[in-house]
Amino acid sequence: MPFINERLEANRETIEKNRAASGPVRASRFRFEPEAVMARLRENIVGQDEALAAMESMLVRVKADIGEDSRPLAVHLFLGPTGVGKTETVRLIAEAIHGNRDGLCRIDMNTLAQEHYAAALTGAPPGYVGSKEGHSLFDLDKVQGSFSKPGIVLFDEIEKASKEVVRTLLNVLDTGRLVFPSGNREIDFRNTLIFMTSNAGALDAEAHEQNYQRGWRRWLRLSAGNGEAIRDTALRRHFDPEFLNRIDQILTFNRLTDNWLEALLDIELAGLNRRLSRKHAELSLSPELREELCRGYDARYGARELLRAFRQRLEPAVARALLAYPDCRRFEAGLQGRKVTVHQYVE
Repeated sequence: MPFINERLEANRETIEKNRAASGPVRASRFRFEPEAVMARLRENIVGQDEALAAMESMLVRVKADIGEDSRPLAVHLFLGPTGVGKTETVRLIAEAIHGNRDGLCRIDMNTLAQEHYAAALTGAPPGYVGSKEGHSLFDLDKVQGSFSKPGIVLFDEIEKASKEVVRTLLNVLDTGRLVFPSGNREIDFRNTLIFMTSNAGALDAEAHEQNYQRGWRRWLRLSAGNGEAIRDTALRRHFDPEFLNRIDQILTFNRLTDNWLEALLDIELAGLNRRLSRKHAELSLSPELREELCRGYDARYGARELLRAFRQRLEPAVARALLAYPDCRRFEAGLQGRKVTVHQYVE
């Protein structure tokens, strides 16, 4: 829609001229509040205080609109084991800014493990089938956002993509532009928040820590040392220095320990109750059931372990209760032996 784009650009130039004529005005063009975004993140992400603090600093900087015009608004790489909130953090940012958890362009990099898959991002080179069409996995609207809202792109599990695919992103991270090999199309990332997730080094760091938690090292009370060095080595093994040098900040997400089980349980229960609200129902858990759902938690799988317990043990019992008592609005889940049961709530 060239006409609409031209009108938007003209309106923006008019606004900027009026501001210049009326003196300094510091109102941001972005219509999101960092405090509201962070409130949503802190409600749903636990055990990641340092990463969330970095997200708050980034959002404040973007809101102030003081970044370079020739680069993406922000480029962050999230490191850490599975199930600790890396992808969820990006989805929550998209939900807070765009009102939709899917208001981002997500590229699953594990599907781009071969060198020739670079064409899926940049389009086929000249002379190949599809070169003139300029097809790409990028959703243009979600990448570029709008004048008042930034676009959001997530490269998920980037370490699983081929090195050739990762190299195609160098110019994106540096100049905010992706020019297709055919030369007839360009994607602009200068109004975009770019996030990447990776498990690189997570298994190595976990194995290193476990070695120091058993055997003679434990008896001598030796420290496990700095896991950051292990993760740094893994990063340099997977990625070229040119790629790492284009990232604004690399953030490590911590493994979720038993200390966070109650908080994780409350988050999952709140999510289930949001879905139940569409059925005009609400669920509470007995103390015995809460303890049972937390028992056997395996930190290697993070929050997804509790989500599986909900789906396999709790939700079937809730579904039976909803069908058996269609007019009931409040339910309580408990235990009979080790079987989960759900009954009408008794005041």
